[in-house]
Amino acid sequence: MTRETVLLIDDDAALRDGLSTLLSTSWNVVGAGRPDAAREAFRGRAPRLVVLDLMLPPTQSPEEGARLLDEFVAAAPRTKVIVVSGTGETRLPLSLLTRGAYDFLTKPVDPDVLEAVLGRATARLLLEDRVDELETVQAGGDGMVGHAPAFVAARTLAERAAMADVPILLAGATGTGKEVLARHIHHKSRRAKGPFIAINCGALAPSLLESTLFGHKRGAFTGATSDAPGLFVAASGGTLFLDEIGDLALDLQVKLLRALESSEVLAVGAHQAVTVDVRVVSATHRALEAMVEAGTFRSDLYWRLRGIEVALPSLADRPEDLPLLAQHFLNLARALVPGAGAARLSPAAMRVLELHPFPGNLRELRNEMQRAMVLAGPRDTILPEDLSPSMVRQQPPAAKVSSAVGTTLEEKITALEISELRAALEATAGNKSRAAERLGLSRQGLANKLARHGIG
Repeated sequence: MTRETVLLIDDDAALRDGLSTLLSTSWNVVGAGRPDAAREAFRGRAPRLVVLDLMLPPTQSPEEGARLLDEFVAAAPRTKVIVVSGTGETRLPLSLLTRGAYDFLTKPVDPDVLEAVLGRATARLLLEDRVDELETVQAGGDGMVGHAPAFVAARTLAERAAMADVPILLAGATGTGKEVLARHIHHKSRRAKGPFIAINCGALAPSLLESTLFGHKRGAFTGATSDAPGLFVAASGGTLFLDEIGDLALDLQVKLLRALESSEVLAVGAHQAVTVDVRVVSATHRALEAMVEAGTFRSDLYWRLRGIEVALPSLADRPEDLPLLAQHFLNLARALVPGAGAARLSPAAMRVLELHPFPGNLRELRNEMQRAMVLAGPRDTILPEDLSPSMVRQQPPAAKVSSAVGTTLEEKITALEISELRAALEATAGNKSRAAERLGLSRQGLANKLARHGIG
């Protein structure tokens, strides 16, 4: 089990060193003697346990320590701050506990008592971690994690649609987790005990894709040395996930439509169709309605696939889920990295993520957390230098947003989003389908953003 880090803040160097030696047998201890050094250590190491002496320089008054307590609790509400003070103020402990302190000890501190309190706080952290893990499992355990309204609405609609044996079309930008949602639908459906088979329609040549989907008979073409049933037959009784359905060639669109309407497939080289019992879930990052208008996607197939459409929001549309998702992907990455620590994001690293636009959505975030876990190694905190250099270098542009459009992070991100939307529309001469594709959004997602910002 990875040891928790304790930030020990006391301006008495001898006392700090003595306690550090004592506590280091059970915890990683980081010491600080002044408020500025304590803030730097908290930002860099993101400790979840803090022992805080109230009487700190430069004023040597309780207000110095209380100010640090407020800052730590605001930045990381789950941090367990154990306040230590020699003041005789009787109402002070209650005041600090109501402000978020975990416990209060008076000086001189009994080392055994301090160890016991830290042990109790550590056990509490482990319990909270376990609750988080159980909540993740209850939310799907498969990446269906988040509380943002747009995501919750999509997940709720998908789960309701899962029980109805109708085709489902998943729309959303690349990397938003459409295959994860498709698996979630399968597990929530009455077909959960049947197979789940996925294929990317843009990954194979049309001739190979046809035989892969519908099967072929021996001798149907060069290399067909035996019969092959195809994925429709293999998925019978379960779910067939057709990813990137917008890449399907027109002639295959006709054959797919027939299979969906008749529940029969005709293998390449066969003369007799085979009945199949398959629930089809398809997905695309393309604007299929625009493709129907352009004649590159059949309207009858579009409406057949779109029994129920579920639009997945991009990561930029669910910023409140970023911390939860980042930790979720860190937890998954830990299993891939031998000797990895119980990594958590430092506040500074979290700020870097919050300012990044994530054009690759969840896939980009997942890859970024895997990289960070590898670079952090046994360390228990992810620092900004563990993130991609390009991501860290992208921070200055956020500062380029003039203070005239706002000073808060939310206002700056909004201004930056409006600027990108207008730039995409200008680059595509107002073609919203092309602008949506350029931004990695669905057409509906772009329409929602334009409406929200009042852009015509």
